[in-house]
Amino acid sequence: MELKTIRYSLKDGIATVMLSRPKRRNAWTGRMHTEYRWVLAEADKDPAVRVIVVTGDPEGQAFCAGADMAALEGHSEKSRYDSGTADDIAKPGFGVAQEFDATFAYHFGLTKPVIAAINGAAAGIGLVLAAYADLRFCVPGAKFTAAHGRFNFPAEFGLSWVLPRIVGLTHANDILLSSRVFTSEEAMEMGFLNKLLPPDELMPHVMGYARKLADGVSPGSLRETKRQIYLDLHRDAATAVTEAERLLEEMIRHPDYKEGVKAWMEKRKAEWRG
Repeated sequence: MELKTIRYSLKDGIATVMLSRPKRRNAWTGRMHTEYRWVLAEADKDPAVRVIVVTGDPEGQAFCAGADMAALEGHSEKSRYDSGTADDIAKPGFGVAQEFDATFAYHFGLTKPVIAAINGAAAGIGLVLAAYADLRFCVPGAKFTAAHGRFNFPAEFGLSWVLPRIVGLTHANDILLSSRVFTSEEAMEMGFLNKLLPPDELMPHVMGYARKLADGVSPGSLRETKRQIYLDLHRDAATAVTEAERLLEEMIRHPDYKEGVKAWMEKRKAEWRG
């Protein structure tokens, strides 16, 4: 696929997905969503990729400013919602669990961890993208908003499900019922973010964290642990324990278990087979 709104790169096991419409503050379009899902699908099936980092083009001075206003005007003129995507759009993360087979919920079905490097404002779909990432790092002073209340929209793309599970019901109600703008400092206090970092330290920190995951954690453990986390949000405790015990018996037979023990004993970097 020809990428016009996404910039994709891969280095040393870390795939970087950059939302790149800098003249529109990296605003979301159907084209961007189509390209985003395509690169996620490619990264997820590529054995060379261990971790996925999503960020905004720094020239856009935002992570993602939400849906492009031209698209919003189009919805108004048509009196209906048009996603701007085709039926053959890529389906990364689909097929793992029925609960994940939907727009943006597909992130939970990916086999690789996704880190959001939030380098500016995240509004509307920008907030959605950040919420569905596994980890979130951000610069100070960035502005967040759900935005939907200003346009007579519902809470979008499962934010009403995912936000209470990240920040709790009280904070989620504040964010979603008011559609107010809140800062990254507030988001940090709510527990939405993992860490705040100065702008010049954001990407080095995120890439360093991603490197620790890629080098220090076996691909199998990353894959199964991520899957457990999101599946267990829909299961009871006993089922979660039983499944963990089953996975333990299965994964201990994989060569990466012996390699992990040996590398630990020899105080060296493990050579994972995946």
